Amino acid sequence: QVQLVESGGGSAQAGGSLRVCCAASGRTSTVVYMGWFRQAPGKDREFVVGIRKSSGSTRYSDSVKGRFTISRDNAKNTVYLQMNSLRPEDTAVYFCAADTNGLYLSRSAHDYDYWGQGTQVTVSS
Repeated sequence: QVQLVESGGGSAQAGGSLRVCCAASGRTSTVVYMGWFRQAPGKDREFVVGIRKSSGSTRYSDSVKGRFTISRDNAKNTVYLQMNSLRPEDTAVYFCAADTNGLYLSRSAHDYDYWGQGTQVTVSS
């Protein structure tokens, strides 16, 4: 089992910045990929960015590329999402997720085994 706890988030104005963190515990050695997803009211859960735990290789959605940055600190079992140049359409609940299968860095929520509880990010215009 892997437990994920998000922190950070909150509110910002358009053009501002926020950072969300995801701390993993439990059988973290089994985690191959970590991902961030988001879900706005009435919409499906959407892939934001993912990272391979060992190499740090990343994959971004087009909607956040150039504005968001994912990083990880394996010693702390923590993944960070730095969000810059925020837009109102970035408003959502942000979830971190862990994939222990390790086939590829997936954009599909179905491929992730463990999920955090989510943290709200609200961007006002």
